[in-house]
Amino acid sequence: MDDLLLRRVRVGLDGQLADVRANDGLVSAIEEPGSGSGFAARVLDGHGGTLLPGLVDAHVHTVQWAGFRRRIPLGTAHSAAEAVELLLHRLLSAPAYPGQPEELVVGAGFRDALWPDEPHKEMLQRALPGRAVALFSADLHTLWLSPAALKLIGREHPTGVLLEGDCMSATAQLPAAPAEVQDRWVADALTAAASRGVTGIVDYEFADTVADWTRRVASAVPATRVSCVIARHLLDTAIARGHRTGDVLPDGGGLLSVGPFKLFVDGSLNTRTAYCHDPYPETDSLGLLELPPEELVPLMRRAAEHGLAPAVHAIGDKANTIALDAFAELGCAGRIEHAQLLSADDIPRFAALGLVAGVQPAHQPDDRDVADRHWHGRTDRAYPYRALLDSGARLEIGSDAPVAPLDPWDGIAAAVGRTDDTRPAWHPEQAIPLADALAAASGGRRGIAVGDPADLVITAADPTGLSPADLRDMPITATFLAGKPTHLA
Repeated sequence: MDDLLLRRVRVGLDGQLADVRANDGLVSAIEEPGSGSGFAARVLDGHGGTLLPGLVDAHVHTVQWAGFRRRIPLGTAHSAAEAVELLLHRLLSAPAYPGQPEELVVGAGFRDALWPDEPHKEMLQRALPGRAVALFSADLHTLWLSPAALKLIGREHPTGVLLEGDCMSATAQLPAAPAEVQDRWVADALTAAASRGVTGIVDYEFADTVADWTRRVASAVPATRVSCVIARHLLDTAIARGHRTGDVLPDGGGLLSVGPFKLFVDGSLNTRTAYCHDPYPETDSLGLLELPPEELVPLMRRAAEHGLAPAVHAIGDKANTIALDAFAELGCAGRIEHAQLLSADDIPRFAALGLVAGVQPAHQPDDRDVADRHWHGRTDRAYPYRALLDSGARLEIGSDAPVAPLDPWDGIAAAVGRTDDTRPAWHPEQAIPLADALAAASGGRRGIAVGDPADLVITAADPTGLSPADLRDMPITATFLAGKPTHLA
């Protein structure tokens, strides 16, 4: 029998000291300190730390995040030329990256929306003649390839800079580490996530996540629960398997479940492919419409009829209008992922339609300068978390790792503080209260009660009243998954 007794923990924000017991994966008692009696297989002293519901990252690309941690970082580049310089510097100082394919140099994390120059395949050719080089943008919507890398996957392209669908299909063709190596990387990444209080993730990897996670669980128990998102090209496979969103998978040890069905309406802000009502500055472009309504609605309908809730990627305001219209037409449950720029009239529709807004607050400080440039005059309704919350919408916080680190405290701090540097908060009127941010980062849980899952985290400090910087650096004492420790400081 699994039996856990946590002594001297403060239950909830600004909570009172208590002893908390868990049995068989559930919270079974909350008692006065020292009043608990009876044997417990494991007794831990919380040292007055704060006990909170375990954190859930509602949007992760797990394999990409695990691999990103081993790629050459390019996030500090302010130009294409500087990105190439960073690449060369890192290769000279550390030419080998364990586990990466020998035939490919891989970098990641560049943001080119404000660059003064344009990336091009010939820049990589001049720097690394004949080498296959693949550089991923921070938002995963752009892939910059050298001529040798294009040849490696049998493609021709005038610039080597692939966007959106071309980017994602080319990514799937690139050489990758063997599955057993990737699985070790994923396990390491989730262990690191558990050290930040994470007890669950929603895996949006563009792959057969059900098969991949079933394989992984057969080898090792993951450090978190995993909701396995269904990619568009696997809809028929999921239907044939009888999968329905929320179902617990039979071979997952109780830790795997079927997630939503993912569709893209548009692209991203940094790639300037988010689909908007107004054109981008100095262009006639509204962005990229990936799925027009006449294609989107039938796909959503087919999924919903088979119990798969749609999760619709929509970043630009016009893309969000299209997604909301589709949900209104079908009347089905689901969620909109990102919801970064919204028309004022669309904000109350999330609650009216019963939709979840899957948001990534850590993107807002990263994107503020790009938004000020490319969404000028509209940023009062960009990343509008307070407006959504006040309208009654349900928010769920994710990282979109590797776009941002798989660390919910980063997202919580951004949601509360609207900045991650010394600059004043960006549109502070859209900041949300700490309790709401914690709930959005905990799968909707707002406290701990008897009968709740014993997916729990003890923080060394009470988050109440902490600055955004201190929230980001929150020390974690312990994390528990179904009452079993996955991290002990």
